[in-house]
Amino acid sequence: MGASLSPRSAQVIDLETVRQRQQAQKCLIRLAPELDGLEMVYQLAASPDTYYGLPVLAWGLQENGNVIGLVPWMETLAACHELDSHENGLFIGYRDPETEEIFDLPPDHKYEELTASASYFEYESSGEVTLIQQLPDTLGTHALCMNHPNAPWNMKQVYGWRLYSDGSVEAVLADEQQATMTPILLGDKCLYDAHSRHRTVYFFQRHIASRIMDEDPATLEALAMMVVPNKEDDLK
Repeated sequence: MGASLSPRSAQVIDLETVRQRQQAQKCLIRLAPELDGLEMVYQLAASPDTYYGLPVLAWGLQENGNVIGLVPWMETLAACHELDSHENGLFIGYRDPETEEIFDLPPDHKYEELTASASYFEYESSGEVTLIQQLPDTLGTHALCMNHPNAPWNMKQVYGWRLYSDGSVEAVLADEQQATMTPILLGDKCLYDAHSRHRTVYFFQRHIASRIMDEDPATLEALAMMVVPNKEDDLK
């Protein structure tokens, strides 16, 4: 047998630990609302020659220093650049509707805003998951909530979003029966995290939610096709 080419001992690499570290670096630590109308541009396989625009809800600062755009998408508040499905949505870039400029990366001023605020509100980690930040929803986002495959669904307005110390973000819904003042504002006791009461949550833009609540046939048919696979999974 030949001699070893390296005097160093072989090292065992724990791939799961590496994966966890990489995920931790992507953890959100700060949010900033988008208030200037910037959009995410995406494509769908059904219309390959068409570009679609969706308003960006917020920008997020990750532990690794990256800034990402965030939009309510399907079952989560999604990072724009991670939408990579031709079928459900392929990220193209960001767009300023005033100048019609399309760009690949979040604007520099959002990076400066987020890093400055993160430095000012520096969070000291602890063993408990705690609330870091709350943002109001400025897009009229609605959540379709389901608790069981055979139970009726419920469409509810999203009042805001909560960022927790573990990097998770939860949509904030209201128990209207417990509301004591109107309009409902962040901090009211009638508000709760969506997944604390609902097993499955889908997010929709305001105009799509309106069609669902008006029982538009084409919209309801598309909705049924979207939720049926999950119902089948629940029955297994």
